[in-house]
Amino acid sequence: MATNIGMMDSAYFVGRNEILTWINNRLQLNLSRVEEAASGAVQCQMMDMTYPGVVPMQKVNFDAKSEYDMIQNYKVLQDVFNKLKIEKHIEVNRLVKGRPLDNLEFLQWLKRYCDSVNGGIMNENYNPVERRSKGGKDRSSKGSQKITKSLQANNMHNSGSGETVGLSRPYGPKQAKTGAGGDVANYSGEIQALSKEVTDLKLSVDLLEKERDFYFAKLRDIEILCQTPELEDLPVAVAMKKILYSADAKESALVEAQEYLSQNLNAEEVEAEDEH
Repeated sequence: MATNIGMMDSAYFVGRNEILTWINNRLQLNLSRVEEAASGAVQCQMMDMTYPGVVPMQKVNFDAKSEYDMIQNYKVLQDVFNKLKIEKHIEVNRLVKGRPLDNLEFLQWLKRYCDSVNGGIMNENYNPVERRSKGGKDRSSKGSQKITKSLQANNMHNSGSGETVGLSRPYGPKQAKTGAGGDVANYSGEIQALSKEVTDLKLSVDLLEKERDFYFAKLRDIEILCQTPELEDLPVAVAMKKILYSADAKESALVEAQEYLSQNLNAEEVEAEDEH
């Protein structure tokens, strides 16, 4: 099973929307943002869904709002991991902050793990709403919708004017002028759509930066290895350094490295035959 999933695993390229849709369908929730799972309760139920009865749902607080209550949920989750011998360190201090990328990565990992158990086939008799009622306050779809609306309302706060953007309050201290047939609601919808697009782009950039850093670290390791005194003069090491230190970004140095390596290997073969 996928207990050890590297950062370049396909699990970490599953999009936010796909993760949320998967969770909402399986657990009968209505999450709209990965940060809504920061309390750890959703992750606990994902494990309960995968291993029915293993998670002590009576200890899971679905109404956790303070970091202390959230940490208690993650303690339950860590205990489950330990019981199942799942070697996964949970970055609790980062997750409870509600940062999108940290929560997305953990949900990506957890989804991959759940999918690796019994081929991702969920027990048909599993009732997520009933199981949730055994812990904390039941976070049903209706309750989740209220939380989502509350979060969206907070995000629509105008930092410049101190006013809240909404249908019942004008944008800024004065009524915004709109075109014919337009109203403030249209602007609110556009702002929400743009905010979502910006968030998605930031997540994509973060993932690309992680991929870049991963490959750069690999190349750096190869460079250090090629600079080892015992290896740096070997034809293979020299050929690899030709590729690493190539200054022309438009042309590959692979052909030059292959030719160099071939010439040196042929020369070594000739010297070996002469010695015999």
